Amino acid sequence: MLSFIDNFWQLFVLSAPWLLVGLVVAAMMKTWIPMNWLQKQLGGEGIKPVLKGALLGAPLPLCSCGVIPAAIQLRRGGAGKGATVAFLSATPETGVDSISVSYVLLGPVMAIVRPVAAIISAITAGLLVGRATEEPTPADNSNSVKSCCAVKAAPVSEPVKPSCCSAKGKAMAKSSLWQQAKDGLQYSTGKLLSDFYLWLMLGLFFAALVQTLVPMDYLTQYGSSIWTMLLMVLISVPMYVCATASTPIAAAMMLVGISPGAALVFMQAGPATNIATISVVYKELGKRALAAYLFGVIVMSVFFGWLLDRGLAYFDITVQGAMQHQHSVLPGWLELAAALLLAGLILRIIGQQLSQRWLRHQVQ
Repeated sequence: MLSFIDNFWQLFVLSAPWLLVGLVVAAMMKTWIPMNWLQKQLGGEGIKPVLKGALLGAPLPLCSCGVIPAAIQLRRGGAGKGATVAFLSATPETGVDSISVSYVLLGPVMAIVRPVAAIISAITAGLLVGRATEEPTPADNSNSVKSCCAVKAAPVSEPVKPSCCSAKGKAMAKSSLWQQAKDGLQYSTGKLLSDFYLWLMLGLFFAALVQTLVPMDYLTQYGSSIWTMLLMVLISVPMYVCATASTPIAAAMMLVGISPGAALVFMQAGPATNIATISVVYKELGKRALAAYLFGVIVMSVFFGWLLDRGLAYFDITVQGAMQHQHSVLPGWLELAAALLLAGLILRIIGQQLSQRWLRHQVQ
């Protein structure tokens, strides 16, 4: 029991900074990115919005939990299901931070293969979701953020009113930007966080349970085979692990005999298919989209793992991990501070929800 509690807390501490980054990104998207522009770029079906979703998400340094609020904001801003899924898949599987760590720990081959596999896997999953759910996505223009510099053309007979971009309006514009940033943070740490924090806690609960009951040493006895890759999928699906943190784990696995292809499957399937993400996809997009999403990510992960092992064997290339133990990516004090802040935000939401229920009960 104590081991489970410790694992749960460690996972919560590990995820907290990246989740807060995701909330900040969601606040920026809510505040400064016009929803009609996002709907235009990522709305509709077909390969173009899916491709944009994958390419937009691939370089972002957001983990499995951090991408959730950003993806929800994209979806509610009018992005199509396929584009949302492509963004949700590509973002946690790779990023500028995880690519650099991959180069250091796993070598240049893995640093190149990993983002390529992540982008293709995300595009495949997005296209499958688009085919599985063909209903049109209504645009939510009520939350569109209008630029203060967008002034409608006035009739010739009427004088044009000074815009907020004039010298007279600079002070008002500065104050407006601060208020917009404040409103965006209130939205992301309030309503948006309240929409998925229960699913996040459920995902971390099952992740800690798997981590407690299935030690990593259990995987090393299987070596290199297609069955090892499938086992990696079964283990990684309920587990929370972000792209950067999964890299030293994969390096350690490779040092004790796991093939690079199986390690790649772990790094691809783990960040993209943990229970927290699965729960959000089911809640926001539906079960048909969830089935297509899981099929695309898992099949493509295993395919690229198999292809990597075959390619390395054919060209006689050796890829070997450089670390035996997992090290924290961020300073411990920063992770702890982020965890306490996130816990405080969640407790505040719970308190507000309980207070509202109590008031409704009193009125009735």
